[in-house]
Amino acid sequence: MRVREDQIRRPDGSHGRYGVIDKPDYALVIARDEERFCLVEQYRYPLGLRRWEFPQGTAPDLAEVEPVTLAERELREETGLRAESMVLLGLLDVAAGMSSQRGRVFLATGITEGRHEREHEEQDMHSSWFSRTDVEQMIVDGAITDAQSIAAWALFLLSPQSRAQSPD
Repeated sequence: MRVREDQIRRPDGSHGRYGVIDKPDYALVIARDEERFCLVEQYRYPLGLRRWEFPQGTAPDLAEVEPVTLAERELREETGLRAESMVLLGLLDVAAGMSSQRGRVFLATGITEGRHEREHEEQDMHSSWFSRTDVEQMIVDGAITDAQSIAAWALFLLSPQSRAQSPD
């Protein structure tokens, strides 16, 4: 992550400063097995809370990695799951007013379970399966507050894959 302040010229010609947070792009994965969806829960230090969200992350050491490869890696690392199919659902801007970071949302199907490969910072993470109704109730109840996860769920609900049965 890098934080910078740029000197800018506004449309009216006046000068100013603009603060920007540069972070690598990320992948978020909605893993679907029939009508179950996998979420991870972990402690989020800035909030001081444990939060449920879809598996997601960056690969700063592999900045040029293909988005689908990053999605496969994140899913495997955080949950141990592997997918036969990864379908791109859309693109999200994390906080376009202050960050250059963008994320791609994937739907993973054809799920095989295995052993997770979590990073050291993810040692308190765990994953679990939830029904569609449970995911939606967790959003309503505030158990899922991660903006990227909620936006990804909206992309899923608007996709043709939302209505189709998983090919498992």
